[in-house]
Amino acid sequence: MDSCEIVRRTIEFGDPPRVPFFQHEIEDLPDDICDCWEMDRAKNGWFFDNPAEDDWGCGWLASEVPNMGQVVHHPVASWDRLDRFIPPDPKDSFYYERLEQEMAAASDRYVVILCHFNLIDRLFMLHEPSRTLMDFYLEPERIEKLLDMILEFKLNMFRELQRRFGGRVHALFLTDDWGTQDNTFIGADLFEFFFLERYRQMVQEVHRNGWHFWLHSCGRINNFIPHFLDVGVDVLNMQQPLVNGIREIGESFAGKVCFLATADIQHTLTSNDPLRIRGEVQQLMSSWATTSGGVIAFRYNEPQSLGVSSDMTEVMLREFAEGSPYGSR
Repeated sequence: MDSCEIVRRTIEFGDPPRVPFFQHEIEDLPDDICDCWEMDRAKNGWFFDNPAEDDWGCGWLASEVPNMGQVVHHPVASWDRLDRFIPPDPKDSFYYERLEQEMAAASDRYVVILCHFNLIDRLFMLHEPSRTLMDFYLEPERIEKLLDMILEFKLNMFRELQRRFGGRVHALFLTDDWGTQDNTFIGADLFEFFFLERYRQMVQEVHRNGWHFWLHSCGRINNFIPHFLDVGVDVLNMQQPLVNGIREIGESFAGKVCFLATADIQHTLTSNDPLRIRGEVQQLMSSWATTSGGVIAFRYNEPQSLGVSSDMTEVMLREFAEGSPYGSR
């Protein structure tokens, strides 16, 4: 059974023979996923290393430690700029021209296209977080107009990706950070009003293309997971499982969605304690996986930015390999 089929069966709870791996570091462990980042590049440079404006007009400040950085200039901070704002062209060949080279290295692996900064992330970048939180109440029509611009861009990008690459793609990996350490930063009523059906449109477009929909979201997003399942999200990537509550998530959602799982990047990996890391991986597998699938092992992409030594990443991945319940029935 090839890597692509193992990943597909894990996501769809189709009895994979082992845990699949999203990692490119440990040579004697499987490397099942070809992740393509090139669709996220901007004409001024990558968002995480260029302090200039990205293609949406958002100005970035690079962090001292190599990582994503943050947006410090918000092009629609004032609503008088909204009617003049023009999003980038989702059909621009620039966003797709390097994907061919990345996909050529896929072999029998599962191909996932990274697609950062979707609804809430891009909304915050365009309008500024504190203004956005107020304007959910003060200027809802303008918030919706800006969200519709973002949504239209995304949907047309998905369609263009399908036109160019079709069945060579297996999933889109989208990002929207919804949580703080304690909860989501808006309530369910606002999420349902502004975001639920827009997510549904994105998921439906991805599924229409025959792809899985992966979603990364940081923080304690527990209250929103039922919404994500309702619209059809196939894979959830939550990188702070201690914030979510490993047992709590497992009791509520194991077997209902696949998890792209890693040991907690705030507390566990950063401890550089192999016993602690192994113990947490064991908890993740016993709580989040089923005998028919449900967990993909994930290597955090920038461990050095967290102070995590490379040997701790190896400890984590090897524990995922040893603790698989798949094929045990």
